[in-house]
Amino acid sequence: QVQLVESGGGLVQPGGSLRLSCAASGSIFRFHAMGWYRQAPGKQRELVATVTSGGSANYADSVKGRFTISRDNAKNTVYLQMNSLKPEDTAVYYCKATTVMRDYWGQGTQVTVSS
Repeated sequence: QVQLVESGGGLVQPGGSLRLSCAASGSIFRFHAMGWYRQAPGKQRELVATVTSGGSANYADSVKGRFTISRDNAKNTVYLQMNSLKPEDTAVYYCKATTVMRDYWGQGTQVTVSS
């Protein structure tokens, strides 16, 4: 069974930075892609960034130039570096891993951007 555990969320002021981590149980090589999604109160879950097993990254327009997704295969971990944070980035951030059979989700980590 795949387990994804997110960490790194918290309260940060506008303009600040956070780095989220998603640690997977076992090797992440088995995942076609891994990604970060977020869900703000009253809104649908939306894609933030994804990275394929080959290292290709994709970003939502709203975070391009501010967020960077990366993966450390040796640590079975995917990261999301978030810079220049805005209040509208406030949401629960979820990690997702994709295999040929199904998707797996983490439990989420809260990010709050507020002064």
